[in-house]
Parts: sequence; C-alpha cells; structure tokens
Amino acid sequence: MRVAVSCDHAGYLLKDEIIAAVRAAGHEVIDLGTNSTDAVDYPDFTSKACRAVLDGIAERAIVICGSGVGASIAANKFKGIYAGLCHDTYSAHQGVEHDNMNVLCLGSRIIGAELAKEIVRSFLSASFSGEERHVRRFGKVQIIENEN
Repeated sequence: MRVAVSCDHAGYLLKDEIIAAVRAAGHEVIDLGTNSTDAVDYPDFTSKACRAVLDGIAERAIVICGSGVGASIAANKFKGIYAGLCHDTYSAHQGVEHDNMNVLCLGSRIIGAELAKEIVRSFLSASFSGEERHVRRFGKVQIIENEN
C-alpha cells in the first residue's frame, strides 16, 4: 500500500518514526513534508496528504500536528476523506474496519513515538469489514457529506 505522510513543524520530530514504521510494515511511503521544525501551517500539509489520497497517489494517509485536532478538522473538510484522530490502537483499527477511515491523524505532543508506531501498524493492517451494518452506516455518512 502507498501511504502519504505529512506533518507540520510540531509533528516533524515524530514523522521520521512514523515513516520508519510504515516501511517496516511493508508499505511504500510518500513523504509530503514538512522537513524541519520551522513553523508552518498544518492545513497546508494536511491538504497535501488528503489530495494524494483523493488523486489515487496514495491509498491512505497519516498526518501529524501538535494535538492532531487541527489536522483532523482540516482533513475532514475534503469530500471523500474520512479522517480520525487516534491515540490508541483500538480506535485506529476500528476506524478502518467499521468507519472506512482512510486518514489517520496523530498528535505528536500527546503520544510518544512507540505508541504512535503501534497505532500506525494497527491502522495499516486493518481493512473495511464490508459487513452490512458498516456499509449501511458508511452510506449514511456519505449522504450527510453529499448534502452538506
């Protein structure tokens, strides 16, 4: 799987750990920056990752900012992006399995590198279940998305 990874300055130090975890799990990484701790705006880098998913360049994305909240808000403004802020492994796999999450948001100031890597592995190893109840619920989310 191709996975886009991006971050703002607050997420930069965690980004290399995340990239290594994605590669160790056998996936290809598309590094979309930022590449330093110089201040940048999280919406710019979140947008790059989301566009990579929407354009078919990546199947999933991981975005990192200080809390993960800003990245999550920005990502969910894109039609077709289903982003979740996850700081535990259960939410990371359940978000994919039940909710068809395609973007993982992480807060570098909230969790440490080891937990972040476990969350990434959980996110990447999960697949949408396709169970009728999850398909039905996801369809309802898409209706809301299309109406708004």
